[in-house]
Amino acid sequence: MSFQEEIRRRRTFAIISHPDAGKTTLTEKLLLFGGAIHVAGAVKSNKIRKTATSDWMEIEKQRGISVATSVMGFDYQDYKINILDTPGHQDFAEDTYRTLTAVDSVIIVIDNAKGVEEQTRKLMNVCRMRKTPVMIFINKMDREGKDPFDLLDELESELDIHVRPLSWPINQGFSFKGVYNIYEENLQLYTPNKQSISESVEISDINSGELDKFIGEPDAHQLRQDLELIHGIYPAFDREKYLSGELAPVFFGSALNNFGVKELLDCFVEIAPSPRPVQAQERVVNPYEEAFSGFIFKIHANMDPNHRSCIAFVKICSGKFERNVNYKHIRQGKMMRFSSPTAFMAQKKEIVDEAYAGDIVGLHDNGNFKIGDTLTGGEDLHFKGLPSFSPEMFNYLENADPMKTKQLEKGIRQLMDEGVAQLFTSEFNRRKIVGTVGQLQFEVIQYRLLHEYNAQCCWEPISLYKACWIESDDPVQFEAFKKRKAQFMVKDKQGRDVYLAESPYILQMAQRDFEHIKFHFSSEF
Repeated sequence: MSFQEEIRRRRTFAIISHPDAGKTTLTEKLLLFGGAIHVAGAVKSNKIRKTATSDWMEIEKQRGISVATSVMGFDYQDYKINILDTPGHQDFAEDTYRTLTAVDSVIIVIDNAKGVEEQTRKLMNVCRMRKTPVMIFINKMDREGKDPFDLLDELESELDIHVRPLSWPINQGFSFKGVYNIYEENLQLYTPNKQSISESVEISDINSGELDKFIGEPDAHQLRQDLELIHGIYPAFDREKYLSGELAPVFFGSALNNFGVKELLDCFVEIAPSPRPVQAQERVVNPYEEAFSGFIFKIHANMDPNHRSCIAFVKICSGKFERNVNYKHIRQGKMMRFSSPTAFMAQKKEIVDEAYAGDIVGLHDNGNFKIGDTLTGGEDLHFKGLPSFSPEMFNYLENADPMKTKQLEKGIRQLMDEGVAQLFTSEFNRRKIVGTVGQLQFEVIQYRLLHEYNAQCCWEPISLYKACWIESDDPVQFEAFKKRKAQFMVKDKQGRDVYLAESPYILQMAQRDFEHIKFHFSSEF
């Protein structure tokens, strides 16, 4: 297969949603269709004692939620698919925002009963800013929920995007009979089964008596009316509008019962974009360029507890990545060679000899990488758009077991490299402060330190409003500010000056009194 064809067949996308909409379940079923797994675990079933393939961390299995983005790749038909299953919980939104910089398109999962929820709105804003193509899967049709037409209106108004249904449900809840696939023009009859795949029935003409035979006369009549209304209200599907982020195709189904997922996947691989050009600071990088380039969008500590190694996830933006070839680490200005780059199936990984634009590759990291780092074949490029947001919750980090100080230091260093929380050192008393965007992250850090690094920590609350990275062209005013705010001045991991503002009012006063100081609320400036 030629270099161009290899890249053209890549489909790299993220699955996003509000917590509990069924995102991880949908990921599992897509893997099932791709032959990547052979039995699907009921995500939260304690009886089966199987957990989702993408939720592999111990705390994810216990809580039944995703707390880290998982990367999974598999082949389906003639396509190479890379799925990134993201955390839905708002406390881990930063991980999800960064993941959206590494994908070419997105599938949004919506709960049929709840409709559009807050986290979905926020994530859609990020997609809109980046003009990322979006496809919508309305899940849990086997449960009672909102009227499908009301849901479509809600999607358009809440997510500010035009929609076009490409499948349509026949009833819902107890009387759910299946979906009519508008895109393929066939009927999918619903049989609840978590492991196998429902059969489809070819219906050449929906006005024929054939349809009545399968779903009964009243439902067949209703379906014909609904389809007539859809064709009257919604314009025909336009792939160009979908690719430019203006139009979202909508599918209905039940991920848990394996229903409507194949239709989604078949349509997705056909219409979704192959790898797209990426904007670097210097120029636009085209995926079909011969020279390799890529950036680190995620670091995961401790994926293999036996080796305590970190894995840096690289999104390949152009060209071909090869094992044991020297590539330039732009920030450090040195050449590096990778003897065991890996491709993933959640935490299961295999060594790869080559990968192409659009693929996600894991590189073993001994502290060389930071989120946002660029690797190239030699050209100096800098990919942007991977910010660390200002934390709004803060705790002093206390060592609960002085005998395990080394383990605690190593654990904190590696977990902070992941970018889910930020570590600051007080210049006033040298105490360590951890800042996060959500309370749940403190529990996850404490749990992982204990179970992965055998280190115990406890938290001492500290009442602060926000972290601000500061810089100034006026050294005199800068020193005066640092002196006045000495108690609240800290250094981040990169040694930059950060001011921890006590309240919105005090921050406002500081901005007014020190007009030559710039206050930044993300670390990317």
